[in-house]
Amino acid sequence: MTLPKTILTWAACASFALAADPAPAPQKQPLWQGDAPEGDGTFAPSTAGFTVHLPDKPNGAAMVICPGGGYGGLVVGAEGHGIAKWLNAHGIAGIVLEYRLPKGRAFVPLLDAQRAVRLTRARASEWKIDPKRVGIVGFSAGGHLASTAVTHFDDGDPAAADPVARFGCRPDFGVLVYPVISMEEHAHRGSCTNLLGASPTPEMLRLFSNQKQVGPQTPPCFLTHALNDKVVPPENSAQFYAALQTHKVAGKYLELPEGGHGLNGYKGPMWDAWQKQSLEWLAGLGLIPKEDAAVPPQ
Repeated sequence: MTLPKTILTWAACASFALAADPAPAPQKQPLWQGDAPEGDGTFAPSTAGFTVHLPDKPNGAAMVICPGGGYGGLVVGAEGHGIAKWLNAHGIAGIVLEYRLPKGRAFVPLLDAQRAVRLTRARASEWKIDPKRVGIVGFSAGGHLASTAVTHFDDGDPAAADPVARFGCRPDFGVLVYPVISMEEHAHRGSCTNLLGASPTPEMLRLFSNQKQVGPQTPPCFLTHALNDKVVPPENSAQFYAALQTHKVAGKYLELPEGGHGLNGYKGPMWDAWQKQSLEWLAGLGLIPKEDAAVPPQ
């Protein structure tokens, strides 16, 4: 029996509509099962979460994404989910981390970042990720968190009851975008107060001044900063990069001539420059295929 042309046309349109229906948006998941460690031996309920954005054509690399916000908030749009979509376009999985705000509990954000790296490795097979190509990227105060994660890490606890805790939390590479680095000279005072409290000890200021924590085991890092950034001085990136060079750790520092903090609102030639050059840097290290560093066709 031959179907009427109108029915065939409707069926074709319906089939196309179903095929073109977008996949459901990734959902935020809790970072911790049960109460989370506070860093002082105590545990408390946690609001920390993560959202996994997986690329259509994965190349095995992944990045935990730490949005900025001065440790007093989280810019999860442009510096979180927007970055994940950009990474996905280049075959890289993006794990947006909504870390706990410290309110003077200095180790809380770091514990969340470490957990996110461990979790990514624990679920690497499920997410089609190479557990040896798990990096971290952060912006502003999120850049401080990322720089803390690349300088404060462990190999995991093989005897842990929690299987996630058995994985190491050292990122394989870092990308630090207009990052807060120092808690001493050139510090962003709001981030410092939110992280360490109103009267931090000299020992805590030094511990979280991450240019002083770089060592031979620090993973390769790419940094970028606008020279006219009045919020977080570019000396932060310069000091961290100098420390990488001192310890002979692979790195690159892209100084941008203008753009200020946030690089002109996350758009324009300065924003495009760090994205392009960071991908080329990753490809040069063999962390992503060279073809994935190219600008995707529009």
